[in-house]
Amino acid sequence: MVSMVADEKAQPQLLSKKATSNSHGQDSSYFLGWEEYEKNPFDPIANPGGIIQMGLAENQLSFDLIEAWLEANPDALGLRRGGASVFRELALFQDYHGLPAFKNALARFMSEQRGYRVSFDPSNIVLTAGATSANEALVFCLADHGDAFLIPTPYYPGYVSVCMRRFYSLPYDANVQVAAAGPAAPRTLLTTTRRTSHGSLLTWQSTSPSSPCRFDRDLKWRTGAEIVPVHCTSDNGFRVTRDALDDAYRRAHKRRLRVKGVLITNPSNPLGTTSTRADLDLLLDFVSAKGIHLVSDEIYSGTAFADPGFVSVLEVLASRRADDEGRLSDRVHVVYSLSKDLGLPGFRVGAIYSSNPGVVSAATKMSSFGLVSSQTQHLLASLLGDKEFTRRYIAENTRRIKERRDQLVEGLRAIGVECLESNAGLFCWVRMGSLMRNQSFEGEMELWKKVVFEVGLNISPGSSCHCREPGWFRVCFANMSAKTLDIALQRLADFAEANGKGAPAQKGLAGGAPARTMSCPVVRFSWANRLTPASGDRKAER
Repeated sequence: MVSMVADEKAQPQLLSKKATSNSHGQDSSYFLGWEEYEKNPFDPIANPGGIIQMGLAENQLSFDLIEAWLEANPDALGLRRGGASVFRELALFQDYHGLPAFKNALARFMSEQRGYRVSFDPSNIVLTAGATSANEALVFCLADHGDAFLIPTPYYPGYVSVCMRRFYSLPYDANVQVAAAGPAAPRTLLTTTRRTSHGSLLTWQSTSPSSPCRFDRDLKWRTGAEIVPVHCTSDNGFRVTRDALDDAYRRAHKRRLRVKGVLITNPSNPLGTTSTRADLDLLLDFVSAKGIHLVSDEIYSGTAFADPGFVSVLEVLASRRADDEGRLSDRVHVVYSLSKDLGLPGFRVGAIYSSNPGVVSAATKMSSFGLVSSQTQHLLASLLGDKEFTRRYIAENTRRIKERRDQLVEGLRAIGVECLESNAGLFCWVRMGSLMRNQSFEGEMELWKKVVFEVGLNISPGSSCHCREPGWFRVCFANMSAKTLDIALQRLADFAEANGKGAPAQKGLAGGAPARTMSCPVVRFSWANRLTPASGDRKAER
C-alpha cells in the first residue's frame, strides 16, 4: 500500500504548463461578472429579480431586419442557389482561402460601410473564426515570443485583464463575517467576501491596476507576446498623444522588449469614440518613424452613428504622399468581423486585411486551425451581396444604436452620472465616481461588487480595461430591450437614492454636456410616457 501511494505521488504531470496555468484571464473581474450573471440571469417573466447583463457588447437591435431578409430569401438557409441544391458542393472539403463569392461580398460590404472611400481587394482578405482569431493570427505573423505591442488605454479587457482571482466559495452561514485586507496583506491586495443571490459566500482577492499581476488572453496567452499600455487620460477624452506613445516605447525598451507594433481599436472599445484623422496620422507617423506595424481593429466600424463619423486607417494611409504610403502599406493591417455590425458573434466570422503578401500567406495557413464553415459563407454571401438590403440595414441599425445610446445617457444623467461623449459602439464609458465611497481603485471595485451583487447589473470596471483613473465603467446597452434598459436604470437610481449618492454631474468630461445639478434622492423614473413605438421591445437573442 505504501509503495502504491509513493508511486502515485511520483507520477509526472500529464498536462502541459499552459493547460494548468491561470494565464488565460478568465478569472478577472470582467469575466467574474459574467459568471454571476449566468448563475442568475434576468428574465422579465421567469426571473425579474435576476442580474441584467450590461457587460456584453452584443448587438441585438436589428435582428428583425435580418430575420425578415431570411424569410424573403429561403434559398440562403436552404443551401440552394437559383432553386438548385448546393449541399454537396458545400459539404465537400473547401480550401482555406474561403469561398470567392463570400470574400467578394465581404469586400464590397466593408467598402460600403466606409462610404466607398476605401476599396478592398478580396485576395488580401484572410478569413478567420472571429476577430479574436484574427488578432491572434496577426500577432503570430508579426511578432516572436517576448516581442511587444503598444496599446492605448483603456482597452478591451480580453487583451489583458486586471488580476482578480476567485479563491473559494463557502456555503451560506449567517455567522461568517465579511473579510477585509489585514495588516499583513500586501498594499495592492484586497480580500473580499460577498453573499451571492444563491445564499453562498464568494471570496476572492484582487490587485490594483498598478500591480504587476496580469492575466493575458487574446493577444498573449498562446503567442507569448507582451503588451505595453499607452497611458491615455480623461484630460483630452483619452485620445492618444505622441508623448504617451514615446513614453510607452521607452518603458518597453527599459524592459528590454522589442516593440513590433501598435494595436488600436477604432471605434474604441470601451470608449465608444472614433479615431480622428489627426489621431490616425499621428499613429502612422509614429510607426513610420519606429519601423513597426500598426494593427487597426475595426470591428465596430458599422456602429458609428454621429459626427465626426468613422474613418478607417486605410483611408488616411491612402491620402498620404505616395512615398509614405509605399513605405507603410505593408505594415498597416485591419481586423474586421460581423459580430458587432450585424450582431452575429455566434457565426464566428472574422477577417484580416493586409497588403503584405507575407502576412496574407502566413495568416491563410494559420486560418486552417479556425475556418469559417462553408454553409456560413454561403448564407452570408447571399445576404451581403444584396446591395439594397445592406444599404437599408446600415442606415436603420445605426439609427437604432443612437436611440438606445441616448436612452442610457439620459437615464444616467438624471441621477447625476455622466458619460464620455460617444459617437459609436454598443456601450458607453461611464464615470461613476459620484457613487463611490472613496476615489480609489479599491473604491471602484467596492462599487462594482455592489452593483453586481446588490443592484443586479453586470457592468465592467475601468480597471479591467487597464484605465489608470478610478471610477470609470463600461456599460453596454445594445444587448437588451428598451424595457430591460429602463429596469436597469431604475435599479441604479434606487441604489443611488438608498445610499444618498448621486452628486452633481462631474465637470471636465471631454466633449460631454455641461455639468448639471441634480439631487438624486428625489429621482423617480417614469419611462412609459417617454417611449415611442420605435423604442419599444425588439426581439432579443436570449
